[in-house]
Amino acid sequence: MVKQAGKFILLAILLSSGLLCKAQDNIIDQIIWVVGDEAILKSDVEKARQMMLSRGERIEGDPYCLIPEQLAVQKLFLDQAKIDSIDVPTAEVSRGVTRQENMVIANLGSKEKVEEYLQASMSQLREEWREEIRNGYLVSEVKKKLVGKKSSLTPSEVRRYYAQLPQDSLPYIPTTVEVQIITNEPIVPLAEIDKVKERLRDFTNRVNAGESFSTLAIMYSEDGSAQNGGETGFSGRASWVTEFSNMAFSLNDPKKVSNIVETEYGFHIIQLIERRGDLINVRHILLRPKVPEAEFEKAIAKMDSITKDIKQNKFTFEDATVLSFDKDTRKNNGLMVNRKESANYGTPRFLKEELPPAVAIAVDKLKVGEVSDPFRMKTDNGKEVVAIVKLRSRTEGHVANVSDDYQALKEIVEAHKQEDILRKWLQTKIKGTYVFIDENWRNCDFQYSGWLKDDTTNKVK
Repeated sequence: MVKQAGKFILLAILLSSGLLCKAQDNIIDQIIWVVGDEAILKSDVEKARQMMLSRGERIEGDPYCLIPEQLAVQKLFLDQAKIDSIDVPTAEVSRGVTRQENMVIANLGSKEKVEEYLQASMSQLREEWREEIRNGYLVSEVKKKLVGKKSSLTPSEVRRYYAQLPQDSLPYIPTTVEVQIITNEPIVPLAEIDKVKERLRDFTNRVNAGESFSTLAIMYSEDGSAQNGGETGFSGRASWVTEFSNMAFSLNDPKKVSNIVETEYGFHIIQLIERRGDLINVRHILLRPKVPEAEFEKAIAKMDSITKDIKQNKFTFEDATVLSFDKDTRKNNGLMVNRKESANYGTPRFLKEELPPAVAIAVDKLKVGEVSDPFRMKTDNGKEVVAIVKLRSRTEGHVANVSDDYQALKEIVEAHKQEDILRKWLQTKIKGTYVFIDENWRNCDFQYSGWLKDDTTNKVK
């Protein structure tokens, strides 16, 4: 209670001036919102805006109204996460950081351009992304807990929902595509693999001589967990690919370092931190062999030859998928499956923004049945490969109808139910939470009511 009271006093002092001096660089910042005992700074809003743009996100409306409210809502969910004592799997956060890094680099072009655009080093950005992804996970878990399990909607409920909608309010189903893919991984010279293994053996020797495994991971690991000293967090066997899992669960002595293990991500050394029943916490260092540009040129030439043969009807795209390095699509005629959290999850249908960026660019130029020229792309495991794609189908955007879009309508009805639950919870939470908004940031059409309260009556204005 003393600490909490002290925090309120500090906020009150800061609010009296509306300014905050950031100790690390003596830049004057401004407190624009306070939610509970958590402040939202002007710089927080600007960072969030820049990050959204770097990911290619479109901001609907005034960002200086939209973003502060989004941050405020997030703080309400994070407060609930503390109450519910929700834990965050470190491994999941690390994977999220890696995905975020790959996405931003793909959107802006290079690490150097990312650092220039966001005005921060990659290590600083990874730390910020780690916090962002951690918070996103907590918010997601709170929402899941609040809405509970999905209800069993009957076809009649979906049809009733559709029937009661005015014609001008019928949902619009955006354009979706189905895509087939063939990938080729450039050959990694043995000399490059030997270099990576030699570096990992050197790290092992340095740890055995007394150096910190965590420090080496921070300095050299190419995995998203590097900023956390290579630590994965407590995980079960199914959390990792088989090779990594087998090696990790064979460790018994926290002072020892594992042998080098190869996975689809690269080469690792692992150190045990702690074991708890069927869960273990380890740290690791990941290195990926560098692929010479000449090998990429060879892979492109090979894929170009396959493309020409397909276009000359020597064999079909489907026939050629047996040559693909993509294990997830190879046995399914190369058909990609959507793993994004959306109405299309688990189906072969993708919105443009749900596709890997390089695939989306290639598909955008194709007619149905056409095959792309070879292009380079990064896979989810961080490897750069050469790919060709075929546009299997394109369903143009259209007004929803029950016969063609039942599943999408069902998802919409379910989403509406969940939104109602979350909105009611948020309105109650806002009503019972202290909120301050700087007078220069109040002239907004907020999504939720109750942010602006009369100081004397505590009623919504």
